[in-house]
Amino acid sequence: MLPDSPHPPPPGPGTRFIADRMLGTLTRYLRFMGYDTTSANGLAEGNSKEDTLLLDIAMQEHRILLTRDAELARRGKEHAVLIGPEEVMDQVQQLIDAGLAERRITMSRCSLCNTLLREARDREVSGADYAPRDRTGFVFSWCEHCRKLYWNGSHGRNIGERIDRELRER
Repeated sequence: MLPDSPHPPPPGPGTRFIADRMLGTLTRYLRFMGYDTTSANGLAEGNSKEDTLLLDIAMQEHRILLTRDAELARRGKEHAVLIGPEEVMDQVQQLIDAGLAERRITMSRCSLCNTLLREARDREVSGADYAPRDRTGFVFSWCEHCRKLYWNGSHGRNIGERIDRELRER
């Protein structure tokens, strides 16, 4: 969707994205925010038809294509958003201003692979040598695909505080 597109896709928690290779950090932030966001980084490199593939995926999976490539955004018409800012928080703000995202942190998706997280089992927590020793007060989540443990520690709080501090309400 170009900035002046008359028909933006509906916003909300069900909004789904696909991002080009230039938007890896934005992809992770959208996942922290709970948005189903796939990335071109998950595709095989070197495909000369990657732009067409991204557009096809966006259409077939009802995703909004996020890109830094003006020509790709033009080709995607109302199914694509040209991301202008360089800095990730400005990119997130662009999506909020366009009504495509809401200011929130859910930490419900794996930041690496986009899989929905589930509550971690005790053996998964105890088997992760990177988990905090004192587990009091923490909520732990598990990615079945990456086999990665997440918890509501300082990293998540820092991301949440950054979003609260740097992003304006709609």
